[in-house]
Amino acid sequence: MMREPWFWHSHSITAKTIAAALWPLSALYDFGQRMRWRMTAPTTSLAPTICIGNATLGGVGKTPFSIALYELLQEDGVHVQFLTRGYGGVESGPIKADPAIHSAAQIGDEPLLLARKGPTWIARDRRVGANAAAQDGADIIIMDDGYQNPTLQKTVNILLISADNPYGNGKVFPAGPLREPLARAQARADITVYVGRNMKTSQNAADNQGTPFAAWLEPDETPPPQRVLAFSGIGHPERFFELLRNRDFDVARTVSFPNHHPFSTQNLSALKSLARELNAAMITTEKDYVRIPSGQKENILTFPVRMKINQPTLLLDTIRTMIDQSKTPN
Repeated sequence: MMREPWFWHSHSITAKTIAAALWPLSALYDFGQRMRWRMTAPTTSLAPTICIGNATLGGVGKTPFSIALYELLQEDGVHVQFLTRGYGGVESGPIKADPAIHSAAQIGDEPLLLARKGPTWIARDRRVGANAAAQDGADIIIMDDGYQNPTLQKTVNILLISADNPYGNGKVFPAGPLREPLARAQARADITVYVGRNMKTSQNAADNQGTPFAAWLEPDETPPPQRVLAFSGIGHPERFFELLRNRDFDVARTVSFPNHHPFSTQNLSALKSLARELNAAMITTEKDYVRIPSGQKENILTFPVRMKINQPTLLLDTIRTMIDQSKTPN
């Protein structure tokens, strides 16, 4: 996956000129999306489906939010299974993820993280995947991503919005980072959650936008602070680097790769050589770690994080109400 172009997040005259030049392609891209929605009759899943999505390209925390919601529902006695497309993997599915036998190259990095928590299905055809999960015993399906996929009727749509840099320049791809016009994405949202780098930033954004829900990432059983070479290929690696610094790590150097980057032996050899020069340990995210070949993982630290939700009880109550209403005949 490409790096985000600089002009997506700039308001300079040059950036606006580039975005304007790309507007015809953005209009064509959006037209294709609208036609797909109009020509698709969505299928209803055999189990209630909660879709976790966002309006922009790049990471905003869908996978950690999906895991946090899974834990809340499990505590409530609900049998939950995940459904994901398996971006970055070659398997089209439907296939049930197994971390013991599947690699990120086969099914993608996000399914491996989800499968460590609970049953996870990979399917390019979300309708087939949802039915496979339901037939496997799922009471509720959590769909990681797929907000812009019209083939499956979602019971609850949860839209995650970045509290730090919500929409970039506000333009639709490729002129900007939006997957679709923001108003259209918000119109489909049953629940909107502002996700930021910390509790204060997230809560302030949620309060300002009139939504009760905020979420943020917090370190979880991390290694002790030390001198490190930090590297990452996630949507916004600078957030990871900032977390390290906030936890008193001595970050000697940072190295960023494109989102979902498949680390090669050459990449890791260069990183290990640089770490030796800097006299620093190597550290990365859990999502990056699963994409590192098994024979190259030795002496690479990970920095686990977990998503915190400000009002988990209210979130569960809202979801329960919507699912109950979906079961009531009109």
